[in-house]
Amino acid sequence: MTEGAADRYLYLARHGEASADESELTGNGRRQAVLLGERLRHSPLSLIRHGPLPRAEQTARLVGAQLDGVPAEASDPAGDHLPWIPRREELPAASADHLLDRLDRFPAVERERGPRLAQAALARFTGPVDGDEPRHELIVTHAFLIGWLVRAALDAPNWRWIGLNHAHAALTVIRYAPGRPASLLMYNDTGHLPPELRWTGLPPELHV
Repeated sequence: MTEGAADRYLYLARHGEASADESELTGNGRRQAVLLGERLRHSPLSLIRHGPLPRAEQTARLVGAQLDGVPAEASDPAGDHLPWIPRREELPAASADHLLDRLDRFPAVERERGPRLAQAALARFTGPVDGDEPRHELIVTHAFLIGWLVRAALDAPNWRWIGLNHAHAALTVIRYAPGRPASLLMYNDTGHLPPELRWTGLPPELHV
């Protein structure tokens, strides 16, 4: 192990199911958050970070209520933003038109601000930590950021955050060990949820 550095275990969870106006969690979303917290009850978490939007904050609060004294804090880089706007030449020719059309529908301010926040998320949330003790931390966030951080852990091209789907309250874990490549330990795990809560947030054709 590199002197003065220790493993970081980054737990990533998408917020629970939200209402149509995204102002609050639905009943299903609250159940998902509580069940996620129960799953993490015996994990050595030291901190919960969450995005600033209500659906992420409410999820983090419900998760934290199942844990013992784990503090939670809001973080702008953990928010809902477009992490990378690809150039046409970055994309597979067969899907470039579809993907660029989809991204063009987002407001210009989101297209400009998102990549800056995504870089801040990489700087703040990834890599080994200083000191001798491993750190376990949870980020309650949104599907796009989870895709971005998983993409980075796998050294995939920047545009490849697209197509990495994540169900509500599913769990992903990445390990950052000194001197080693990042390891994706778990991705989109919904084992803590009953079948009727496992696929919210994903289109029907992705339900398996």
